[in-house]
Amino acid sequence: MIYSLCRFILHCLYRILFRYEAVGLKHIPRRGAVLLCANHISNWDPPLVGIPLERRVNFMAKQELFKIPLLAQLLRYLGAFPVKRGASDKRAIRTALSRLQEEKVVVIFPEGTRSKTGQLGKAFTGSGFLALKEPCTVIPVAIIGPYRLFRKVKIVYGPPVSIDDLRSEKVTKQEATLATERIMNGIQRLLDQHQPKTSDHNGRSFGNGV
Repeated sequence: MIYSLCRFILHCLYRILFRYEAVGLKHIPRRGAVLLCANHISNWDPPLVGIPLERRVNFMAKQELFKIPLLAQLLRYLGAFPVKRGASDKRAIRTALSRLQEEKVVVIFPEGTRSKTGQLGKAFTGSGFLALKEPCTVIPVAIIGPYRLFRKVKIVYGPPVSIDDLRSEKVTKQEATLATERIMNGIQRLLDQHQPKTSDHNGRSFGNGV
């Protein structure tokens, strides 16, 4: 009940402030474990990934937010769990795995922190490890901004990333790295396909930064 109410309020807020548009929702399975892997350009990103979905999402939020009592309780109601930024957090990984084992939807930002340039940055291998460790549908997600009042923000859900050939009984670092690369390539393709194009005075086209 609380989750549905918060989702409705956030949906209205994002529609008014950022005129958000969701593309590719057909790629999200209606049941089963799903890992949504998105680029990260703003603190506004985590709610945006989950707002368009009928299914409830679970996501990592920086642990500093859980030091604020009322906010911490609200975040937990919304399916958030703490993660240490800028490092591999084994506890957060275990929590994410348990949610996937329960066939839930988990949101992860492979870069681990916001991109200062708006361009896709280097990813930690946690997303690849999660994708291989627990059978799930891996969906690349592209958030195309920037977030400016009353300017459109687009979120694109892509087709599943194929990593079945990398699965093994014990996930190796190399396999996790390769899976992460495929996930990031999937996100980059979505960015390349959906970023608006601009042209200079010579007619050359460029993708707008996010």
